[in-house]
Order: sequence, then C-alpha cells, then structure tokens
Amino acid sequence: MKANVGSSTNSNPKLAGAEAAKKAKEGLSSINLAYVYASCDYDLDAMIAGIADEMPGIPLIGNTSYTGIITPEGFISSEDGFVGIMAVSDPDMIIGVAAVEKTCCPIMAGEKAAKAAMEKAGKDVPPDYYYMAAPSGEEESYVKGITKVIGRVPFFGGTAADNTIEGNWKLYTDKGVFADGVVVAFFYTGKKMANKFTGAYNETSDMGVITKVNDKRVLAEIDGAPALQKYADWRGMSVDDLKGGNLLAASITSPLGVKDRLGDLTAIRHPMNGNDDLTMNIGNDLAVGTAVVRMEASVDELVNSTGETLASLKEKLGVPAGAYHLVHCGGRRAGIDSRIDEVAEQIKKEAGDVPFIVEFTFGEYGVEADDRNTCGGLMLSFTGFEA
Repeated sequence: MKANVGSSTNSNPKLAGAEAAKKAKEGLSSINLAYVYASCDYDLDAMIAGIADEMPGIPLIGNTSYTGIITPEGFISSEDGFVGIMAVSDPDMIIGVAAVEKTCCPIMAGEKAAKAAMEKAGKDVPPDYYYMAAPSGEEESYVKGITKVIGRVPFFGGTAADNTIEGNWKLYTDKGVFADGVVVAFFYTGKKMANKFTGAYNETSDMGVITKVNDKRVLAEIDGAPALQKYADWRGMSVDDLKGGNLLAASITSPLGVKDRLGDLTAIRHPMNGNDDLTMNIGNDLAVGTAVVRMEASVDELVNSTGETLASLKEKLGVPAGAYHLVHCGGRRAGIDSRIDEVAEQIKKEAGDVPFIVEFTFGEYGVEADDRNTCGGLMLSFTGFEA
C-alpha cells in the first residue's frame, strides 16, 4: 500500500477540491480510493466536481469535519473552508464503495449498503474490514444492518460533523452528497489492518446502574435517581449549572463510560444536554441494566493521548504501515481548543514518514478485541494499514 495526502483552504470549493486532489495523487501510479474530509460551509457538489477533474473515475468517500483536519502539514482550517484528501493505492486490494440515503429504517439502509458495497467490489463474501460514516443519531442501527449481511467484520470510521452543532453535516461519495443515511467502503485484501479504539480517560469510583432510558439516548435515571442530579452530585456541581448545552462542555473532561463484557474496552458516552426534567441527552444508545462509570481526563491528558494512542496502534499493527486513518472526536478537539497544534505535532512525530489524515467527528467507531464493533463519543479511533 502507498498513500499520499493533499489539502486546500481555497475559498472556491471546486478549486479547493482540485488543488487537494492534485497534491494527493502525486507519486501514485493508480488510486483505489480517496478519503475526503471537508468543511460543511463548502458547496460540496462543486468540491467533488473539482476532485473528479483531477481524479476522474476514482471512488471517494467521506463526510464533513468539525472545524478542520490534520495532515502532515499540520492543523488545516479556514473560515473560507477546508478540504483534506488521503489517496490510497494498492494493486492487491479491491474496494467497494456504496452510499444509501435513509428513507425509513436505518437497519434496512445498513443492509442495503452492505449488499451494494459487495456488488461494487464484485464479491459475494464479507470483506476483510470496512469503513463507515453516518450522521448523528442512529449509528448503531446502521451497524446492525450491515452486520446482518456480513456478520462480525472489524470496522472503523466516524460520524459526520459540522462547525456549530446545528445539523449542517453531510456525507458523500463520488456519486453525490446527502445528509441522512450511510456510506461504506468494503476492503478485500490479504494485508493487515489494526484499529486502536479508546477514550483514554481514567475511571473514577463514581458508578451506577442505568435504571431508566427514554428513546435509546435520553438517560433518565441512574440507581433510580434523576440522572442529571446523580451526575451533578458526582461532580460536586449545581444541577442548574449543567442544564442545557452547559452539560456538553462540562462533560468533555468528565464523561460517562460503559464497559464491554470482558472489560477490554470502555466506550465513552458523552452527555450532550441537561434537561429541565433532570434527564440527560447522550450521544449514543444506552440500555437499562448497564453500569455507567464516570470518567476523567485533564486537557493535558487529552492532548497527550493522541501521540500515545498512535504509538499503541503501531505496536498493535506489528508491521510497517502504509497509511494511518485517524478519527478524533470533535468534542475533544473543542476541549483542547487552542492547543490543537500540539496534537498535530504529537501525531506527526509518531507517524514519521507514514502518510495520515485526521478528521474531527461527532461520534467514533472502532473495534478493540474479538471483532466487537462499537460506537462511542469523545473517543479516538486510530487505524493503521499494512504497507
């Protein structure tokens, strides 16, 4: 595998797409796929047209990213827009890309996307691994649909984001742009992929059992008590100070976590909004009877976790890497704020000469062990591909 990365902050979206694509294709004799992450402020159809001018016939896949991207050039952002592209070339790899807009059931959309991706690849068997992107709200259901078709197959990816948490996020492939649905890329290859999926938070002694959930993502009660009150008590804070959007910012350094059955992975659950009825909107699905643990990390730890996680990924991959695809939560990026350049430097140092791209998402997907695919928030999903 070989890869190359290009970016642009040109205010003209078509020129930006062309400029980034021209850089990304340098040195690659053929391209299997282009990962594309861009600003929600762009005319994305025009941007894709610009990419097609430089990469005619090349499948692309991606979504809008929160405030910027990171490449070997550093943190890339602009009020006029931004786009980053990582082009991948491997003559021994077959990739099938599919996009399905949701018309009713997300599980059915996931099934349809899986079948279409296999058809695009000319295969009738499950891939070795796959990539997925979706909008916020029903990520787990898309995964369920895909799994119904192909079974347990390791995956990676993230949830589309915008710059203001107003629902302006988009998904896209070379076939077009849409807001609600799912995009997937199925990979058929004999080479290794490894994913390091972590929140890199520390457990506290504050924990309890979920006793009431509304509509999958509204945490109503913990241990029979109002969830927001319980969380405020754990933090030694006033409930009033955590109402509305205040909860989202306050919980970046102290979210909730749920453990898998073996304790190999603690998937982070980001409290998003504190409601007047003392419930909390959460960024992922929840289940009654599940234990939640309050997690903690300082901003220093959030920054340092990026380099540490990439180092762990390299060890887990165990062979020379041809490229890194790095998904970093947009909420963590907001908490890190002006120190984002430190994150870029840490990643560049660990990546060395290996091409990489970082997107900032509103949900992260990965697999830590036993092919248990999981969706989370405030997490890092770092993926490496054998050269």
